[in-house]
Amino acid sequence: MTSESREAAFICNPMNLSYRYQDLRPRSGGRTVHREGADPSVIRYRGRFYLFVSMAAGFWHSTDLLTWEYRGSERLPALDYAPDVREINGALYVSASRRTDSPFFRSEDPLADDFTLVNPGFPFWDPHLFQDDDGAVYFYWGCSNKEPITGVRVDPDTMDRIGEPVPLFGGDPEHHGWEQIGENHVKTEPTTELAKMIADYLGDAPFVEGAWMTRHGETYYLQYAAPGTEWNTYADGYYTAPSPLGPFEYGPNSPFSSKPGGFVTGAGHGSTFQDEHGNWWHASTMRVSVHHEFERRVGLFPAGFDADGVLFCNQNFGDYPTIVPDRRVDPWTGTFAGWMLQSFRAETTASSSAEGHGPELAVNEDIRTWWAAGTTQPGAWLRTDLGEERTVTAIQLNLADHDLAAHAPERTDGAEAAGAWRAIHPDPQPTEVLIEVSSDGERWHTVSDNRGSGEDAPHALVVLEPARRARFVRVTAGRTPFDGPFSVSGLRVFGTGDGAPPAAADARAERVDGRTARIEWDPCETAHGYNVRYGIAPDKLYHSWLLYEQNDLDLRTLNAGSDYWVAVDSFNENGITAGPVVKIT
Repeated sequence: MTSESREAAFICNPMNLSYRYQDLRPRSGGRTVHREGADPSVIRYRGRFYLFVSMAAGFWHSTDLLTWEYRGSERLPALDYAPDVREINGALYVSASRRTDSPFFRSEDPLADDFTLVNPGFPFWDPHLFQDDDGAVYFYWGCSNKEPITGVRVDPDTMDRIGEPVPLFGGDPEHHGWEQIGENHVKTEPTTELAKMIADYLGDAPFVEGAWMTRHGETYYLQYAAPGTEWNTYADGYYTAPSPLGPFEYGPNSPFSSKPGGFVTGAGHGSTFQDEHGNWWHASTMRVSVHHEFERRVGLFPAGFDADGVLFCNQNFGDYPTIVPDRRVDPWTGTFAGWMLQSFRAETTASSSAEGHGPELAVNEDIRTWWAAGTTQPGAWLRTDLGEERTVTAIQLNLADHDLAAHAPERTDGAEAAGAWRAIHPDPQPTEVLIEVSSDGERWHTVSDNRGSGEDAPHALVVLEPARRARFVRVTAGRTPFDGPFSVSGLRVFGTGDGAPPAAADARAERVDGRTARIEWDPCETAHGYNVRYGIAPDKLYHSWLLYEQNDLDLRTLNAGSDYWVAVDSFNENGITAGPVVKIT
């Protein structure tokens, strides 16, 4: 982007990728056109990061984890789900999911699209390859609420199986609270006959899927996702073993990756990797699931292993700006930018609004609701008033897909995949946006302008250098995807207010049963929300749940038989006040 924005060392979830538009027609009828990208596999190969996601018809690459460039592929299957990429003997190996034979591909120069078929494979879903330090290669797969995650050793050259597959583990929601299905882990009754038939067929068991293996020291961490990608509770847990095929023991810190609250939720089916400085990161799937349950995005979080070998992710304020460091840092103290949200529930106006999509929905911290202009004419605008002049350090503009099936041409080059007819629009569909700030609402200063650049930035983070004092933020559209209406799910302004952080919150926490705790605290008048941190030891509060305008939480994510501690941190536009740590009694 132009003007005084810069490619600073900050990111903000969801990742700002040029997610491909899907033309999707469910078997139940209808048609939707929306962006999709999920199930991320990230590795660092020859000094460059490669990111593969579902339904992309290609991949992204980056040298710094900040700027990602899309590269289409004519050789990789476009409609296979949950692609896996790992380095095996100096080359990239890629596979993805289909119900028929799923092939393996090999590349030594991915940017040249030199992928060649290695093995036609066999039927599997959610594949994953892993090469151990001794050169042996193992293959894991599984995506089912009935079948376990399975592993087998394979030939490193041909990918032929060596020996018999080994069932490793499945779901255990009776003991692992976070594996329970449903929004907030509460199952809702279906409202249609079709939904009832599907619910009866699936039952209450979680989908256990998305295997990813990481070796740390002499321990093997086999990570997996549950309970389902369409819920805010989608998360990653892990089992550990002394060898790649087990026997495996459940990791009590599971889920190690979980983001059930905040602007965008979900943090399951991911990959764990290191950057060139030795920092650990975890990329995972984030949920939108409005137009279709597979409408998703990708998130990136600091991660690591503590001194006891516990795998964790730092997802405190996991959709606020995060520092991408240029050296080895502590993932708990060296990655949070410290900028607070200034725009929550701010007074917002627009040039026009579609019915049911008013401007207030752009500042309510929910990616699943959005403002949409009432016309498709260029020049539609959205303006938010912070109420008083603040120090603005960054603006994240999150775009939504409103009624695009009425504007996008119908594709004819698709196929049946994952229960629907699908096709991918191969060309990017950027939204041209001018972003301005003002102190008085009359004199405006441009901080970003991508009009005419062809840049596709559906979740752009504009960092102001230097920070500016401002009260108003305005975004004005030029060209939009498929010439549809300008729509925004989140106009998020970050910076620092001039007041004081809220008072501390004192948590009252009681175990309801083996998997559930009731957390309550007295509300603070000046707090926008609360970050509930909890964990298996007073110094291991590795989990978090971000809440707005709420002062209680039924925490259904606990592992039966484990003790837990909790703290509730209050926050507003001025800062965060840590709450005392208490044991859940």
